[in-house]
Amino acid sequence: MNINKHDSQTEMDMNMTPMIDVVFLLIIFFMIITDLTQQDLEDLVLPTANSAVEDKPAPDLVRPIINIPQSGRMIVKKDEKYDPEVDGDDMTRLERFLVDQANRMPKVFDSEVGAELPDNPLMIRADEYTEFKYIQRIMEICGKKGIQIWKLELAASEDPDKVEARKAAEDN
Repeated sequence: MNINKHDSQTEMDMNMTPMIDVVFLLIIFFMIITDLTQQDLEDLVLPTANSAVEDKPAPDLVRPIINIPQSGRMIVKKDEKYDPEVDGDDMTRLERFLVDQANRMPKVFDSEVGAELPDNPLMIRADEYTEFKYIQRIMEICGKKGIQIWKLELAASEDPDKVEARKAAEDN
């Protein structure tokens, strides 16, 4: 009586190649998605605000984000639009970017100005130690004809103690 039902002649090996391919594709997918969610943001030390609102923009919102590290460079999605050491007072690359963004934004008629103005905000993320003159230059460019972005948002971080206290109150 043969108890072993395993026949070595009909044994089939499992092909792991498709499984490995799928795993590699998933790894690549998650690496790309992770990078895309952070490409607007530079690593900055934001100033602390007394009160702040969590930033949750709509996914379809055209809202440019300009990052300004302490050096005064202006960076948009890892692309440098202005460097004070190289460009000096020439901010044409940043200005062209803002013209393009203003043209992509939905417009609202302003009766005081008598013109259609972009209705979406511009987010400025400046390092805590960045000189204000760089933020002021962006604001001046936003007021130029052809751009006229009149809504600005300034990024700030919340006091960690206040965040912990708020979370504790929400849990209870």
